[in-house]
This record gives sequence, C-alpha cells and structure tokens, in this order.
Amino acid sequence: MPENQPSVGEMMSATVPMARTLNLEFVETSSARAVVRLPDQADYHNHVGGPHAGAMFTLGESASGAIVLAAFGDQLSRAVPLAVSAEIGYRKLAMGVVTATAELGRPAAEVVAELDAGERPEFPVKVALTREDGAVTGEMTIVWTLRPSS
Repeated sequence: MPENQPSVGEMMSATVPMARTLNLEFVETSSARAVVRLPDQADYHNHVGGPHAGAMFTLGESASGAIVLAAFGDQLSRAVPLAVSAEIGYRKLAMGVVTATAELGRPAAEVVAELDAGERPEFPVKVALTREDGAVTGEMTIVWTLRPSS
C-alpha cells in the first residue's frame, strides 16, 4: 500500500464508529487474513466480567469487514461490500483480551470473476474468537456480497 494511503485498520476506524467506540486494534489486515483485538474494558463487560456478547459480535464482524476491504478494496469503484447474514456460536467463557481472526471462505479471484460476469457474488468469511490463552471462545460465519454499483 502506498505511504500516503491509510491502512485498512485506519480506514475501518475512521469509517466504522463502533470500531472506534470499542477501541478495536487492527493487528493484521491482508487479503489472506485479518486479526483484530478487543482490549479488556470494564465498560463493555457482561454480568460475569467478560466482554459482552454484543462486543464480541462487533469484534468478529469488524475483522470480517477488514479482510473484505483488504481483499476487495480495488473493486470499490464498481461494487459495494455488504454483510448479508451472520451466525455466531459462543463456545467458552471469554475473559480479558479477545482476538478475532478472519479468513475468506472462497478465493477472492472466484468472487471477482463472478462480479466480472455481471453477478452479485456472495462469499463467507470465517472468524475465530480466542482468549489470550488460545482457547476458542466463539466462532462466526458472516456472508458478504459485492453489490454492483450500477
């Protein structure tokens, strides 16, 4: 990315108010994967002292948006990325810092080929939510689309 271009994390923080509200940290953002951290913040705890389910959902959805932007940012002049659906499963109690790691569920080239063919492609993004000890506390699948602009 050229020096004068903001990073994906900077763009997400600038354009997604919830990312700023939760103080999300964009650790890694590439077309291969995105890693985003939710710091441990008492204001966003639930009744058992861990991050609220809504904060964890926002963390995972933000990681998925970061990889979508990294993988398809060059398509923004002709398509708008939109989340179509999301599913989350909470597996273990999350406490402390939680990290979301997102990966595309289909090759980006396939998605772009469908867009080139005049279709509105859909593709899943898989997200693992983990504690600092590596335990998976949740898993998400967010289905995204690239809606053609015209």
